[in-house]
Amino acid sequence: MTVYRRRRFTQLYTRADIELLASVDEAHEMLSGPATRRILEREFQVYKRPEYARLATISRRSLVQPAPPPALPRAASELHQDAAHGGVDRRAAQAAARRPAWILRLDTVHQGDQPNGGEKGVYHINAVDEVTQWQVAGATPRISEAYLEPVLEHMLRQFPFRILGFHSDNGSEFINKTVAQLLEKLRVEQTKSRPRQSGDNGLVETKNGAVIRKHIGYGYINASHADRINDFYQEYLNPYLNYHRPCAQADVKIDEKGRKRVSYKRYQTPLETLSLLDKPGQYLREGLSMNALKRVAAAISDTDAARRMQQAKAKLFERLRLTA
Repeated sequence: MTVYRRRRFTQLYTRADIELLASVDEAHEMLSGPATRRILEREFQVYKRPEYARLATISRRSLVQPAPPPALPRAASELHQDAAHGGVDRRAAQAAARRPAWILRLDTVHQGDQPNGGEKGVYHINAVDEVTQWQVAGATPRISEAYLEPVLEHMLRQFPFRILGFHSDNGSEFINKTVAQLLEKLRVEQTKSRPRQSGDNGLVETKNGAVIRKHIGYGYINASHADRINDFYQEYLNPYLNYHRPCAQADVKIDEKGRKRVSYKRYQTPLETLSLLDKPGQYLREGLSMNALKRVAAAISDTDAARRMQQAKAKLFERLRLTA
């Protein structure tokens, strides 16, 4: 009697691999498939973690992610100031030169109002370099000139390269004499958006949702907590974003009909993108070197940095609850 034997596919990944992948998704809060795959590659290739050997070769199709639930429920009242950017021809020429920080994209994100028409919540300031996607977030209790000036100056100095351009919307928090004097002192050129062109500033708008809202949520947070949030950004979130979180980098090609074709096949951390520029050291601030930045990135792996950031975020929200 012939015994039927069911054909079985060879098992590529072990239970330990599946659990490891789940822990990576938890630490990084379910990034896209290509970004997660890049993290797995870096854990094995850059940080020499042998447990990632099989996962480092996983296909993007195997990493299709469901949308995660929101971190916090949406507040009943939310103010979100859209930014737009002008000077299309000039901006295209600058982007073609691939000079990091030639223009920083800035926007504000408001953390809601207290229910029943109460006090306004904390404001987040989001700044993203258009070439490397180096990102620095800050927080302030108010967006008046007196409150915003020290926060902006502190944020600008967190970028490792020289800032040459500062581009925002037409909001009075950015377009005022105090900010203009600050940028003049730092020798930074200021430009503002075109009217009624809110789609021009897509880069920082996507970072508002993918970073600020994802990690801080939509619920009301009292403005008195701005300093605590600012400390969390500087010590944990900003380093994680720039040294350990891969971003989709745009490749632009012009076809035979003169149409612009944009593809997103490269997923790199902002530091990796910076290091691939021609002679990147020429853009750095005085006293900094690429080796120094790479040592910071090498000190802790991508997923360990994400776990450290998540632990700090949990402590931050616990303090916010206790002092609410």
